[in-house]
Amino acid sequence: MGLSVIIITQDEEQNIGPCLESVGFADEVVVLDGGSSDRTREMAAEMGARVHVASNWQGFGVQKNRVLALAQEQWVLSLDADERVSPELADAIKAVVAGQSSSDAYEMSRMTWYCGKFLRYSGTSPDYVLRLFRRGTARFSDALVHERLVPDGAVARLPGKLLHYSFRNFSDVLKKTDAYTEASARQALEAGRTSSVGKAVSRGMWMFFRTYVLKRGFLDGGHGLANAVSAAQGTYYRYLKIWNGQQAGPKAPK
Repeated sequence: MGLSVIIITQDEEQNIGPCLESVGFADEVVVLDGGSSDRTREMAAEMGARVHVASNWQGFGVQKNRVLALAQEQWVLSLDADERVSPELADAIKAVVAGQSSSDAYEMSRMTWYCGKFLRYSGTSPDYVLRLFRRGTARFSDALVHERLVPDGAVARLPGKLLHYSFRNFSDVLKKTDAYTEASARQALEAGRTSSVGKAVSRGMWMFFRTYVLKRGFLDGGHGLANAVSAAQGTYYRYLKIWNGQQAGPKAPK
């Protein structure tokens, strides 16, 4: 039995090195690049990864199923380039691959880094994500964004943390908010969903209340407040872009 680590990338030269270093125990690493303009592909290859390119982007779900099809080992660990496997989690994964497993799929607790601090509340912890599975027992949904891994059977949990360096600074927050709300709005429009300015405002306000109060984001201090504002803005802009797309009719932006 062996382990394949699969990663999709797009201009990730700041992240790919530490990500690959954290899974040095894998039997193979497969990187599917979307056409990076930086040194992502070269860096991954230099670190021993098998690098492929698929620049005809059709969404996160499709791209992850493409890289999954390239995996060769019995077990598969799916990572994003801005994630790192902690030592404790690495030991747990090794035990599963070595045969100490009672399930075909495992989820792990992810901690999110927000502009200088790991958030421990704010709805981000515990954040269990399904990432390790026996090849052939799961596949990704074909969603344009917010794809999920769909297993055939029951899911167990592993000890240890998956470290997610999602937002290194506020420029990252702004860039990712724009990219993800654009894709999410497009997906919603294609599904026939509608919105309005009023809905955008009310959903944004609800997201702030949910993140900061119900999910106890206030316990994360200033970072928790900033994150709650960011979450509210993301929700607001998503619904606003849906509304804007409705006005454009068949010419809604892609």
